Amino acid sequence: MSFLQDPSFFTMGMWSIGAGALGAAAVALLLANTDVFLSKPQKAALEYLEDIDLKTLGKEPRTFKAKELWEKNGAVIMAVRRPGCFLCREEAADLSSLKPKLDELGVPLYAVVKEDVRSEVKNFQPYFKGEIFLDEKKRFYGPQKRKMLFMGFVRLGVWYSFFRAWNGGFSGNLEGEGVILGGVFVMGSGKQGVLLEHREKEFGDKVNLPSVLDAAKKIISQTSASEKK
Repeated sequence: MSFLQDPSFFTMGMWSIGAGALGAAAVALLLANTDVFLSKPQKAALEYLEDIDLKTLGKEPRTFKAKELWEKNGAVIMAVRRPGCFLCREEAADLSSLKPKLDELGVPLYAVVKEDVRSEVKNFQPYFKGEIFLDEKKRFYGPQKRKMLFMGFVRLGVWYSFFRAWNGGFSGNLEGEGVILGGVFVMGSGKQGVLLEHREKEFGDKVNLPSVLDAAKKIISQTSASEKK
């Protein structure tokens, strides 16, 4: 048992433990940056989305079915993860840059939020050029609500998004719930269906703007269709 008294033995043992820990950490970091542990989104059927209760934001709130938003002319709808998040504000500004082209197509731009915390929605409005509604039951974030917690802070894509938004001059706060992931929908008119459904896979995972515009161009306005008859 004389080897137990050899300092080099303990040095080697500690080195092996340290190397093993570093290796395990490296593997964990690598896996965290794949999609292996990410929950897969469940596609939202038109019937599910149509039946969602939304509420107007104002002194006299009105509750209505979501299908009113796209029934006649379709719609582009952003399900906002958190209005105070600077990544959400960045995406809102990006989508708002499409508004002139959407207006030409006659397609409205809307957003839904899951809560109305203090002045957060009001502070979000400068970044978003459409009407905003409240989805208290968070159904636009389902059918299966997906969450991202601490894993978001070890994903390289999230840090890239952080720096991109900071460099773009966006800022925010930590007010409100922000772990339930959001998304963007392009809804056809009437029963035309869901033409584009983008679900965030991580913080800052923005929708592709050309894809939004391409989907919006496929919308067949019910107003135009009735005029042709």
